[in-house]
Amino acid sequence: MTLGVVFALAAGTYAMRLAGPLLRGRIRISDQWEQLMSIAAIVLLAAFVATSTAFESGGFAGWARFAGVAVGGVLAWRRAPFVLVVVAAAATTALLRLTGIAM
Repeated sequence: MTLGVVFALAAGTYAMRLAGPLLRGRIRISDQWEQLMSIAAIVLLAAFVATSTAFESGGFAGWARFAGVAVGGVLAWRRAPFVLVVVAAAATTALLRLTGIAM
């Protein structure tokens, strides 16, 4: 990546972060649009999780990763502490790979 591209990305990132506080009082967004944007952010995050769960280096990541993400997802849904969610997901994936049940 060239230095010009790095500076352009930095300037764009800074401008996006600065736009929020500067435009907060000037632009009024309806409650329906706020709810729609909130849902869109959740959908985007879910798509990222699904993609990174399924693929690694252009190929299938394996069933062990699916199991680990599922365990972590269930624990997060049940409002378990974050450390427990991460450790349980990692342990599930590691144990399945170690035993050879799911690669």
